[in-house]
Amino acid sequence: MGTPQTDANPKLATIQALLAKAGNPATPEAEAELARMRAMEMMAKYGVDEALLSDGQPSRDSITGRYVAFPNPWSMSRVRLMSFIARSVGCQAVSLNEKGAGGARRVHIVGYESDVQRAEILYASLVLQMFSGLAAQSVPFGVRSARAWRNSWQIGFIERVTDRLEEIEKAARAAASGETSATGRSGELVLADRDAMVRAEFRKEHPRIRSTGGSYSGSGYGDGWGAGGHADIGGRRIGRPAAGSLTS
Repeated sequence: MGTPQTDANPKLATIQALLAKAGNPATPEAEAELARMRAMEMMAKYGVDEALLSDGQPSRDSITGRYVAFPNPWSMSRVRLMSFIARSVGCQAVSLNEKGAGGARRVHIVGYESDVQRAEILYASLVLQMFSGLAAQSVPFGVRSARAWRNSWQIGFIERVTDRLEEIEKAARAAASGETSATGRSGELVLADRDAMVRAEFRKEHPRIRSTGGSYSGSGYGDGWGAGGHADIGGRRIGRPAAGSLTS
């Protein structure tokens, strides 16, 4: 999955530029932190603003479906990261029970176009951070399965970093509760209606899908969870990108 194109949307292009600055090793840490925080705030506010501006104008920001393929290595971790991010920003996602060439897996994402774009931007940044972080780890001595340890590390990273994303989203939604949309409706009502519409469309597309919890083995979960707690949401400052060296 490549980096989303944001040329047609100045706000998203600005957010992406801030994320790139935060993730650049040449950026001083103080500047990187400011850029990172500004990007996170803008990303969450962008989602709320688009919802309010598009109320009553379905053609401006309509519900869309996106099929995304995730290759190996670690295709299931890529699927999990994308799915969790999508749900954090107001979309619904499901991993399809099919594999393409080389074991690639597909995810179907359903959500408003602005939220799907947000999910894509966040994924493009966080997947690099996750794999560079994993590449920098040394499997502890005595671990019976290095692969299981690495898998559980990724699960811990994903769950922690998406917990943080959900906190940011909730804060942005709470701040919008007193705002009004283009049609005069409250921000709280508009956002609740959008959530309901996305769920209804998702159920129409996948009537038999039920939410299930993931399972894993391995003792790396806590280390990955800790790394997710220190992750730059949108940056990549843990180790160096070396996803190609990992095995699925």
